[in-house]
Amino acid sequence: MIYNIYISILIAGFGGGVTRGIIGYLKHQYDYKNVGFDVKYFFGMSFLSGVIGLLVAIAIREIGVVESIESFSPAVGFIIGYAGGDFVDGVYKIILNKIKTEK
Repeated sequence: MIYNIYISILIAGFGGGVTRGIIGYLKHQYDYKNVGFDVKYFFGMSFLSGVIGLLVAIAIREIGVVESIESFSPAVGFIIGYAGGDFVDGVYKIILNKIKTEK
């Protein structure tokens, strides 16, 4: 039973990452017109968003903010996945820009 909620949160976090990726792609497409779509990057970031959503849900349960993981809805996993994907994407771009400027 408890594994079902973990799977639901993981899928919701993945959904948040996919939503964030699509919105980011569309925004970039309208700004620059000729933008390629990197499928590996898109699904990698989406998967990381799901993992972030799940890990944050577990961390919140472990520090005692909520009493059980069952009180944590997949909608919260979706939001955390969206925000986590945004955070990881930002860090990735900062590191990538730093490497490019050092060369």
